[in-house]
Amino acid sequence: MGRVQDKVALVTGGASGIGLSSATLLAKEGARVVIADFNVEGAKEAVNKIKAQGGEAAGIFLDAGDETSIKEAVEFTVEHYGKISVLFNNVGATNLKKDLDVVNMDLDEWDRLMNLNLRSVLLGSRFAIPHMIKAGGGSIINTASMAGFFGDSIRAAYGASKAGVVNLTRYLAAQYGRHFIRCNAVAPGLIFTPAAQNNMPPAVLDIFAKYNALPYHGEPDDIGNTVLFLASEESKFITGQTIQVEGGHYIANPTISDFEEFMKKKQG
Repeated sequence: MGRVQDKVALVTGGASGIGLSSATLLAKEGARVVIADFNVEGAKEAVNKIKAQGGEAAGIFLDAGDETSIKEAVEFTVEHYGKISVLFNNVGATNLKKDLDVVNMDLDEWDRLMNLNLRSVLLGSRFAIPHMIKAGGGSIINTASMAGFFGDSIRAAYGASKAGVVNLTRYLAAQYGRHFIRCNAVAPGLIFTPAAQNNMPPAVLDIFAKYNALPYHGEPDDIGNTVLFLASEESKFITGQTIQVEGGHYIANPTISDFEEFMKKKQG
């Protein structure tokens, strides 16, 4: 038996990166998976790959900025597979050209990111919870970010929206735990997704690597395996938590790497 055998999972933003990894691993371990993504062709391609590996999945369109589209994704999941056991709220976005510091950011971008990154989590949960209660419980998993815990020179809207995800996760856990519904989040650091590889200059990747405690970048499966754990009964006594999967990037005094370099030069 697989780790999530007979569970039904809705994975939003599941056509690529973290979502694709999570959907693939869930299906491999026995879940029937609905992949919902704005890139519907990518979702269907992911479904074909899962089915080729012996898994069960369906792909649908999702506009996570639209309430009706989110509701329809949940309803499709229940109608297609009879229930929803796992909801992975994984859609998120950022825009480095518009989401700047507080004085200079585009205020329309603030509203867009709050809607896409935070309100979508609220709505997905809002529509899934009644079905989970009827089924006797479930697991909601949200994609937060390390940006929700620390300040930065830009991406104020993104960071604030992800901080909201962290606390909304606690509220969902507190309000629905008595219905056997768990809610947790995963906070990735820099994950070496195709988008990161294609959009981030090597020099920027090197800066992240410099401050990681571990000498390598995270990969989508590092998050996918965490999602799989949170979806499974292995985590049945864990709720309201945000698991930070970030390679130890934030665990030490940020000057430690530079100080070590200074000491090496002094000794040399």
